Amino acid sequence: MKAQDFDFFLPSDLIAQFPPKQRTDSRMLYLDSPCDRFQDALFIDLPKYLRAGDVIVFNDTRVIKARLKGIKQTGGKIEVMVERLLDPHHVLAMIRASHAPKTGSKLLLENKISAIVQGQEQNFYILRFAHELQVTQLLEQYGSLPLPPYIERHATQLDEDRYQTVFAKEAGAVAAPTAGLHFDEAMLITLREMGVIITYVTLHVGAGTFQPVRAENILDHQMHTEIYQIPAETIAAIQHAKRFGNHVLAVGSTSLRALEACARTNDGGLKPGYGETNLFITPGFNFRIVDRLLTNFHLPRSTLLMMVSAFAGMENIRHSYQHAITQRYYFFSYGDAMLIERKI
Repeated sequence: MKAQDFDFFLPSDLIAQFPPKQRTDSRMLYLDSPCDRFQDALFIDLPKYLRAGDVIVFNDTRVIKARLKGIKQTGGKIEVMVERLLDPHHVLAMIRASHAPKTGSKLLLENKISAIVQGQEQNFYILRFAHELQVTQLLEQYGSLPLPPYIERHATQLDEDRYQTVFAKEAGAVAAPTAGLHFDEAMLITLREMGVIITYVTLHVGAGTFQPVRAENILDHQMHTEIYQIPAETIAAIQHAKRFGNHVLAVGSTSLRALEACARTNDGGLKPGYGETNLFITPGFNFRIVDRLLTNFHLPRSTLLMMVSAFAGMENIRHSYQHAITQRYYFFSYGDAMLIERKI
């Protein structure tokens, strides 16, 4: 398949620049893929599509303040975007600079933090933070929230709250699992009271999630690697739901990717614990765990658009996206939602 097969024109005024007034105010397009039909709905209607015994899987990662500005020892300005926390004093990061820093060179970040370039892995750098505080503490104190590149403004206090899910717990992501941003505490209470089982995985979203597929043949694209963890209680809940004919709803592509990556490495089953994945889900993929997906609308030519095309069918996604544009749904991180039934 070609990357151009997943291209489309999106009017720039449909790219949401701010969150809705309330988390649950978004619209929701329901795509019934097996029946090749879709309908307009509201996110607040989500409970109508669920029943007691269904399982919802959230990603409980927490966005860190991963963006740092600074200078090289030569005086050149740089911007560091932390991609992954390696240990209390080392990170994997992207560095934006007029000239790439060399291994062994020193950086001064936010006029406070000394960092040393210790090596390079493809487009990322390994940095050691030479400070008595741990990286997580330094980022919280000196870093800034890394809003996606298509949000054309600086992060504000509003984003400090709204670019985190209400269930965010495990610090380590540089981008929010945005489908989860639609949920508030009241919605979670409603779902629990109706007998829906709420469970969690952790997958720390990397900056690579925003990267378009530049290779013309999509199979030539190399996915970035992300770390995930699946608790035993989440697996037990999923197994129980499957046994009794209930559905598993993944909230966001990251939850789906963690579950399906784990199943792919365990002969179709799930195993608790940590794992790493660079799984690239494209049309033709055999989904083994997830029956339904709640997601936002994605970038043209992106791996996320290819994933939902695999889940729903390419023609279903093409038609439903065109409908969403015509009906002026909002796209990307702060945009509207889509509830998709898996194509059989």
